[in-house]
Amino acid sequence: MSLPAVPESPDPAIEPARDPYRVYLDSLTSAESRRTMRGCLDRLAALVSGGEASSGAGRPWHLLRYEHTVRLRALMIERGWSPAYVNKHLVALRRVLREAWRLGQMTAEDYQRAADLPTLDHTRLPTGQHVPAEVVGAALAACDGDDSPAGVRDAALLAVLYSTGCRRAEIAGLTLADYDPGARSLRVRGKRDKERMVYLTAQAVGRMERWLAVRGRPAGALFCPINKHGFLRMRGGGPAPMTGQAVADILTRRLAQAGAMPRTPHDFRRTFIGELLDAGVDLATAQALVGHSSPATTARYDRRPERRRREAVDRITLPASRPL
Repeated sequence: MSLPAVPESPDPAIEPARDPYRVYLDSLTSAESRRTMRGCLDRLAALVSGGEASSGAGRPWHLLRYEHTVRLRALMIERGWSPAYVNKHLVALRRVLREAWRLGQMTAEDYQRAADLPTLDHTRLPTGQHVPAEVVGAALAACDGDDSPAGVRDAALLAVLYSTGCRRAEIAGLTLADYDPGARSLRVRGKRDKERMVYLTAQAVGRMERWLAVRGRPAGALFCPINKHGFLRMRGGGPAPMTGQAVADILTRRLAQAGAMPRTPHDFRRTFIGELLDAGVDLATAQALVGHSSPATTARYDRRPERRRREAVDRITLPASRPL
């Protein structure tokens, strides 16, 4: 079944300044969040138009009603999208509808009805895999074998990734002003522009100081792109920022050089949380360090129940093969 017909907009030319799509994306502080949510809205626009839309810009979001949004939710489920993926699109849909209401394009009642969509329950384990210490050591050795500025930068970046559990976009967004060597801390801006403090191990501080000796102390991004000639890319008199994808690419390249299986920045985050909980750190402290909005999210990364279940099974002995 397709989506119920959406009425024609009385004003087909929606000016950009009053386009809920653009207003919502402009409200997001992270470039990575804008890219993610733009993709969600573009896919939703394609569902509304029957596959014709390539962008959600200029679309009549304000004309969507409850019968349309509930069908959009059903279409996403029918296409086999995972609960987490559907819920991410529902967040984008609710937010663009809210901007339409804020812009005076929808009544409060129409907005509330259209946005009244339940999220999908799901109990999937966190994605990713544990990163053994020897894999991290091998990746650092690959960086140490590279005597270019990129080798020093990448070693510091991997040390921060492993000892803080930061998201890739958070690391890309760090500036020199966020680093306090005396406190061994970094001020991190996470999702929804929430700030938190994370802390580096003494070894990670050593890696960071070696990188800063190469980078210099001008204001700007803490980690920056480096061109093939070994020069740091500058912007406005200081090091230019890199993207979250660049952080992931650096990790992929160094692991490949080390002969290790591919891992993602999120694997490092998962490992960090698991190591904290294994060490007896309480759930509230672990939650604060990684920037989760709910302790329930942090608890999903707890490896201890899994280990206890494995130990319970180890008490069972499979009988030896023996003819009757």
